[in-house]
Amino acid sequence: MFGIYLRRELSRRKKAALVIAMGLALGIALVITVNSVSAGMTQAQDKVLKSLYGLGTDMTVTKAQSAPKAGGSQGPDFKFDAKSSGKTSQSSDRVMTQGGQALKSSLVEKVAAQKGVASAVGALSLNVTKVDGSFTQGKAKSSTSSGSSQQQGGPGGGSGGQPQVQGGGADFNVNSYSVAGVDVTDQALGPLATMKVTSGKTFTSAQTDAKAAVVSKSYAKEKKYKVGSPFKISGTTFTVIGIATPDSSESTTDVYLPLKQAQSLGDAKNKVTTIYVKATDSKQISTVKKTIRSNISGTTVTTSSDLASTVSGSLSTASNLAGSVGKWLSITVLVAAFLVAALLTSSAVSRRVREFGTLKALGWPSRKVTRQVVGESMVNGLIGGGLGIALGLAAAYTVTAISPKLQAELGSSGGGGMGGGMGGGPGGPGGPGQQATKNTLEIALTAPVSLTTIALAVGLAVAGGLIAGAMGGWRASRMRPADALRSVS
Repeated sequence: MFGIYLRRELSRRKKAALVIAMGLALGIALVITVNSVSAGMTQAQDKVLKSLYGLGTDMTVTKAQSAPKAGGSQGPDFKFDAKSSGKTSQSSDRVMTQGGQALKSSLVEKVAAQKGVASAVGALSLNVTKVDGSFTQGKAKSSTSSGSSQQQGGPGGGSGGQPQVQGGGADFNVNSYSVAGVDVTDQALGPLATMKVTSGKTFTSAQTDAKAAVVSKSYAKEKKYKVGSPFKISGTTFTVIGIATPDSSESTTDVYLPLKQAQSLGDAKNKVTTIYVKATDSKQISTVKKTIRSNISGTTVTTSSDLASTVSGSLSTASNLAGSVGKWLSITVLVAAFLVAALLTSSAVSRRVREFGTLKALGWPSRKVTRQVVGESMVNGLIGGGLGIALGLAAAYTVTAISPKLQAELGSSGGGGMGGGMGGGPGGPGGPGQQATKNTLEIALTAPVSLTTIALAVGLAVAGGLIAGAMGGWRASRMRPADALRSVS
C-alpha cells in the first residue's frame, strides 16, 4: 500500500518533485566540485613538494649558512695563466657547495639512530660555474716612425710618439649548473627519489666512487648529451650513464654524481649539506622533528608542512579560494537548498489538506501520514542526490580535461627553514639553508573524485530528504479530519 501510494503521488506531482530534486542536486554538485578541486590542489602541492625534497622524505636536516667574514670573497673568482701566444683558449671551473653550511657525514648515522627515524641519507649540493673562451693579444704600434721615435729618446722621451696597443680583447662564456652528490647505496631517499631514468641506467651500489653521472633530460638536451657522452668538471672526466626525467614538475638539479666524487670536486671530504630523513610513522613527524632538534644541536630540521607555507603563486591563491571561499559557498548553497526543499515540501502538504484529512478520517494514524510524507521527500532527496552526483562528476571531469595550469613559487622562509632547506633542492636556487631566488614550477590541476566524496553526496541527499520530510510530515501530522471537511467547497 505504501509503495503504491508513494509512486502514484510522485507521478502526480512530477514538477514539484523535480524542483525539489534539482535544488538539492545543485547544492550537492557544488559540494562535490569544491571537494574534488580541493583534492586536486592538495595533489598539486604534493607534487611540488615531492619534486623538491624527494619522494618518501618526511624532513631534512640542514645547517644555516654562517655570516661571511668581513672582507671575505662574496663570489667566485677565476684566475687565468698568461701565455705568449697571440690567441689563447682558457677554461676554468669554480665548484662551490650550495645552500647551507656543510655538515659532517657522521651526522647521517647519528640522525638515523634517533627514535622514530626509519632511514636517513646525506647529499651534497654543488654549484659549478664554468668560464671558457679566449684572449686575443693586441699588437703595439707607434704613431710615428721608429727612426723618429729613437731620435726622441724612445718611449717616454720628449714629444715622440707613444706605442699604442691595437686589436686584441677577450670573448668568454659563463655557464652555471647544479650538481647533487647522492648516496648511491640508498637512492630511494634523497635527490634521485623523484627522478625516473628513461635512458641508460642509474647508479649501482658498487659505484660509490665511480666517475659516472646521471643528468636530467632538460640538461642533456641543452648540452646534447647522450648515454656514453663524456664531460669534464674541474679537469675530472665523467661519463653519462643515464638520463633522468622528473616524475612531476621540473628538476632543479642538472647533474647527479656519486657522493664521494661530489665531495672531492667541492673540496668537502666527509661533508654533506642536506640529510634526508624518513620517519617510521608519518603521524609522528612533529615528534621526530623535536627529537632530532634536541639531540643534534646547531641544525635546522624542516618538514614538508614547513615548506608548504612558502608556496605562493596561482597554486596558493587557488588553494585558498577552494579551501575557504569555495567551501563556505558550497555550505551556504547546500543549506539554502535544504531550506527550499523543506519549504516546498511543507507548501505541498498544505495544499493536500483534503487528502490527508480524508486519510485520517479513514483511520490512518498520524505516524502513517508522516511516514508517507517523509517517504516522498526521501525519494526526492535520492533523485536530487543522483542528479547532483552526475553534475558534480561532470564538473570534475571538465576541470581534469581542461587541466588549467597553475604556478607555484617557492620563496625563502628564512634561514634554515624548509623553504631554504629544500626549496632549491640539491643545487637549486639558494639550496638548503638559504634560498636567494624564487623557484617557479608549473602544475596541471586535476579534480579527482574519491569514494569518500561520493559517500558524502549520498549522505547529503538522505539528509536533505529527511529534513524536508520532517518539516512536511510534522505539518501533515497536525491535520485533523475536520480540516478536510472545511476545505470542501
